[in-house]
Amino acid sequence: MKDCIFCKIVAGEIPSAKVYEDEEMIVFKDIEPKANIHLLCVPKDHFALLTEMDEGRAALVARMLRTIAAKHAEWGLADGYRLVVNQGENAGQTVHHLHVHVLGGQTLPWD
Repeated sequence: MKDCIFCKIVAGEIPSAKVYEDEEMIVFKDIEPKANIHLLCVPKDHFALLTEMDEGRAALVARMLRTIAAKHAEWGLADGYRLVVNQGENAGQTVHHLHVHVLGGQTLPWD
């Protein structure tokens, strides 16, 4: 999508601090971290909401979650991490390209 900041990051038009990339996803450091470690796991396929998933996109999201689980210790999250997927503006979604926030590196508050 032409105006999507995450699509521009995926295309290499905007630099990012990548920690992982493969043919289907990219993981990079959030530029406005809400925790000591705050990563964004972003599919290269542009879609905004879970309601837009078909079987292929559902498999991609599952693979994203498996990748996070496999790499979490390498990313400094061996002591635990939180995953957040905001859906819609009322939930705090500011970039309308599905992404998973990966937060950790500290004890996270619940509120």
